[in-house]
Amino acid sequence: MPAQSGVAGGPPPAAAADLTIIGGGPVGMALALLLARDAREPGRIVLCAAERAAGAAAADPRVLALNHGSRVLLQALGAWPAGGADILDIHVSQRGRLGRTHISHSDFGVPALGTVVRYGALADALAQAVARSGVAVRHGTARIAAQEESVVLVEQDGAGWPTAVCVQAEGGAFGEQARGDVHRRYGQHAVLGSVLAARPRAGWAWERFTREGPLALLPYPAAPGAAPDPRRHALVWCCAPDRAQALCALDDAAFAHELNHAFGERLGRLAPAGPRHASPLGMNLRREPVHGRAVAIGNAAQTLHPVAGQGLNLGLRDAARLAQTLAPWLNATAGDPRPALARYAAARRADRWLTAGLTDFLPRVFASGLPPVEHAAGLALLALDASAALRRPLARHLLQGLRA
Repeated sequence: MPAQSGVAGGPPPAAAADLTIIGGGPVGMALALLLARDAREPGRIVLCAAERAAGAAAADPRVLALNHGSRVLLQALGAWPAGGADILDIHVSQRGRLGRTHISHSDFGVPALGTVVRYGALADALAQAVARSGVAVRHGTARIAAQEESVVLVEQDGAGWPTAVCVQAEGGAFGEQARGDVHRRYGQHAVLGSVLAARPRAGWAWERFTREGPLALLPYPAAPGAAPDPRRHALVWCCAPDRAQALCALDDAAFAHELNHAFGERLGRLAPAGPRHASPLGMNLRREPVHGRAVAIGNAAQTLHPVAGQGLNLGLRDAARLAQTLAPWLNATAGDPRPALARYAAARRADRWLTAGLTDFLPRVFASGLPPVEHAAGLALLALDASAALRRPLARHLLQGLRA
């Protein structure tokens, strides 16, 4: 994000946009909808989204885990996708060590702890809502060209415009990002794919910590126009980079053997169902998401380890708080937005750091390779399972985050 600079001579130009969002992913689109809902002139909010080929979203193979708080937010925006697979129970265990814990939706009086959705279905639902919102959408690659005292200059494919506030919501994948203020490589890649279980348990998600890293199996959302298959699960298997590449190169029978050995027999025999690929894992965190009139949210502000599926949910909480904080300024006839941006940064500090700390701590402590540490982690799982008072704060954070 460019450094702030003063205006060189003469009055600053009038803002062509009140606010510009760079990034047309789920977090950027959610922010645009939240702002448009309360804005007097939604057309002065600009969303810069990369051009996508027809059908690209529907063909995207990724799945995303949204917690209960994110579901409530997206439903309120009229952007909840069809075909999601609800998570009713979460089972957490440690391979080769004592200890497990179980969290159920019934403990919190909610219909589901979370829902796994297809990326394409979510992107389409949000894009349709944005099209109805009155927000100005510009397609192409955008960047901050300069930041002055009273305006941010945004450039897209050779054309530029001034904006009073610019939101960076395009973070990209960890392996493609510039180094942040807090940067950690975990020495792990995530093997992503899907598997079929011989003895499925409807609505259950599984997080199994191994010495290589966490291994998660999640309910799999239905394909467009198809009935859900309760046997199918999304796989996220974190392990050493060389091991991840080797697993991706195995034939299905050999991969199934390795997966069943790592996960165990709780779901019967597991068999791969489709292609696999590996992605590098790390943490990349901005200490301060606000610089002058520019603010980073979502992956642009913090990229996290995928354990417990907190990244997108944290980004949606960024968007909700930013919209709430900027709404009075956006509807005022004039005023400096920087005090509101400073309030946003202060309001988000605790949730950002707590969530980053949790997702940083868990994969490292369970994969430490130190027997005393692993035994202590197992005892902690037992304590969580035995005591609702201990389990409830952690579960509530996974359910909705820390909301000030």
